[in-house]
Amino acid sequence: MKWKGRARSSNVEDRRGSGGFGLGGKGALGGGLGILVLIVYLLFGGGDLGQILNQAQMMNPGDGGSYEQTAEEEELAEFVSVVLADTEYVWQDIFADLNRDYEEPVLVLYSGYVQSACGNAGSSTGPFYCPGDNKVYIDLSFYEQLQTFFNAPGDFAMAYVIAHEVGHHVQNQLGIMDEYSDLRGQMSQTEFNQLTVRLELQADYLAGVWAHYAENMDLLDEGDIQEALNAASAVGDDRIQKQTQGYVVPDSFTHGTSEQRMDWFMKGYQEGDLDQWDTFNLSENEL
Repeated sequence: MKWKGRARSSNVEDRRGSGGFGLGGKGALGGGLGILVLIVYLLFGGGDLGQILNQAQMMNPGDGGSYEQTAEEEELAEFVSVVLADTEYVWQDIFADLNRDYEEPVLVLYSGYVQSACGNAGSSTGPFYCPGDNKVYIDLSFYEQLQTFFNAPGDFAMAYVIAHEVGHHVQNQLGIMDEYSDLRGQMSQTEFNQLTVRLELQADYLAGVWAHYAENMDLLDEGDIQEALNAASAVGDDRIQKQTQGYVVPDSFTHGTSEQRMDWFMKGYQEGDLDQWDTFNLSENEL
């Protein structure tokens, strides 16, 4: 992605160094299977956020060490800020076409541990969006995890992650998050899991819409879309469950299969607008 030397967002809140629990070493996935399950369940916005974040803190309290930024992390922080600025431009334009004002989210950079309106979180929870404070939270060590554990390298893989989380903010701005939350107590866990899959696939579509705009602005390098597709595939429920437990349980899916996540990202990328984004009124076979 062509990002160096370009405008950064002013909506980045840097809390790195103020946190207190980490992963047992830079880029590690410490905490054993329990922490891994949290990554699987929470990654990209699924689950009961407040409950899981607080559980993560209890599982991995850490020792509160100091934070020193490396040159690589400084560059990655700049990259994240540029991508966020690009999402702001795109969604301001789309919301203007809808005769609505786009309220830009804040992106919080943290190291090890962070407090949000949705609860307390550690690096092991992965990036997440909190609708309670309209903020995206990310520990930059996730980039290393994306490359190594998830085998999804490349800067545009990380851009996809950011665009997906901003997609949840778009959903929140349009009232979809409220409708989703209101249904939580009206259906079984399996039914609510299926609803959550639709929410996540829609956020993938929105990430694709952003990628469409980025291409039209001549910001993409050769291979960028494939990097995003690799990341979308890597975090499919079926792939993660096979990797962590050796079998899949479709009723427990909360984000969609690898194929679904790639398909919905590509659909958003190809359409470039909100005409085909309604995942909630499709049959299971149409997802």
